[in-house]
Amino acid sequence: MSGWQALPDDLPPEVRHFVEQLRRLKDRTGLSLVALGARTAYSKSSWHRYLNAGQPPPRQAVAALCRIAGLDGTDAERLTVRWELAVQAWPRPASATESAGERREVSGGEGYEDDPTLPWWDEPPRRKPGGINRLLLAAVLLLALLLAVGIAGAVASG
Repeated sequence: MSGWQALPDDLPPEVRHFVEQLRRLKDRTGLSLVALGARTAYSKSSWHRYLNAGQPPPRQAVAALCRIAGLDGTDAERLTVRWELAVQAWPRPASATESAGERREVSGGEGYEDDPTLPWWDEPPRRKPGGINRLLLAAVLLLALLLAVGIAGAVASG
């Protein structure tokens, strides 16, 4: 694969294989990273990170690349399975607060803090445990007030 920077030697084989396939698929489109970014919801710099194994791509990015490259259902499914294997094996980034050889436990001990399958705009809102949804409460109170005003108006008009 000429034109691509070499992948790190310590990359797990599942990740290496997946990234190489992703690169082939991107090359098959004939698009630059800028053009690929313009045709998907992911920027040029995001595609650069995905295609150089800096970060696992979201599932939707892989699906978008498959669609643009004209990959049919069976081949797209195979790539999705390879994506799942690669995400599980992807090296976890070490934070500055971690000591050498120590990994921070994240939501059950596995996975990234942010789900790599969801772009930031699709992530569910984070709520405080036991908190009441204020918008819903306001809507219920407004509905009760409207009902009370309606009943009072009906009684007053006879």
